[in-house]
Amino acid sequence: MSPPINIADLRDRARRRLPRMFFDYVDTGAFGESTLRRNRIDLDALELTQRVLVDVSQRDLSHTFLGRKSAFPFMLGPVGFCGMFAGRGEILAARAAKAAGIHFCLSTFAIASMEDVAANAGLVPDFQIYILKRRELAEQLLERARKIGVTTLFVTADTAVGGLRERDTRNGFRTAERLGLRPLADMMLHPRWCFDQLAAGKRALGAARHWPEFGSNLMQQTTRMTKMIDPSLQWSDLKWLRDRWPGRLVIKGILSADDARRSVDHGVDGVVVSNHGGRQLDSTRSSIRALPEIAAAVAGKTEVLFDSGIRRGSDIAKAIALGADGVLLGRAYVYGLAAAGEAGVAAALRLLAAEMDNTMALMGVTSVAELKARGKDIVHWPAGSQLI
Repeated sequence: MSPPINIADLRDRARRRLPRMFFDYVDTGAFGESTLRRNRIDLDALELTQRVLVDVSQRDLSHTFLGRKSAFPFMLGPVGFCGMFAGRGEILAARAAKAAGIHFCLSTFAIASMEDVAANAGLVPDFQIYILKRRELAEQLLERARKIGVTTLFVTADTAVGGLRERDTRNGFRTAERLGLRPLADMMLHPRWCFDQLAAGKRALGAARHWPEFGSNLMQQTTRMTKMIDPSLQWSDLKWLRDRWPGRLVIKGILSADDARRSVDHGVDGVVVSNHGGRQLDSTRSSIRALPEIAAAVAGKTEVLFDSGIRRGSDIAKAIALGADGVLLGRAYVYGLAAAGEAGVAAALRLLAAEMDNTMALMGVTSVAELKARGKDIVHWPAGSQLI
């Protein structure tokens, strides 16, 4: 196969390699997917300022965020079920992240456990947690994270109820405890994927390893874990978590300045401006539209991260210029993982880094710090467009 030249190439290869159930899971949005589309429309609408006759012979994409030096101003964000896109998917993605000099965050809905990633990927992951109705289960996850040396915890706050993703519903994913005949037949039509999964061993949630009441197989565990996410979660629970977690705490799923300020009041170390990639509340505004307002509201008080819609290195440059301290990648790297395992993730990271480097050079910018400092002077909405 010819080398991919962009993330769209990797997406196309992932679509061909994966059974429909798993491709739709990563690719889908909620309801009619208007927020999913809006994330891309608004990122594409932003205009960059071209500068010429500037010495850009030396460029530096390294950056420090969440207290850590990174080769690039982005990291691999938490994505559930990576082990179903490639055998040992979370470990492969974490290895690619380490090789690229960036960080990796493991989802509660990962196939590999946090212990397996730490033992086999050469790095200790960050961990993303959903607060469960049974608080003792959440405390067990926190203790496991502390034991392996996790320093940064992401808590996802925008999933009081799961978004209604119609493609997932049609496929029976996260709603049924057993595979239907249609998805099972579709899996058989993807033999390379099947052999890869068989070689990786039993498919189950790493977080539920010590919880037999969640069932013995992935479908059971996924359905029961989803039902265990606490819809009554509120700000007092964030205090409960802050009191129990000594490391960095980042709240993910912020789309308003008020919620960002309240997060700061509750002692978080960072907020992620995110609409969950368009997978939760449909018809809400894009993450990039919300970013400048939130960044201004909490400037100097906490770090601001960004996700949702990233497909190009220029998208990362736009987010940094509009106030993000760092960017979380989701679908962009998962398409690579599904397409070609660790090599596919590495390809996705190389493509995004090369695109960002090229974009900055043509803007006359030589470092991430300069991009951030010049900000809205060089990245802006078209004339007549409303910022918020």
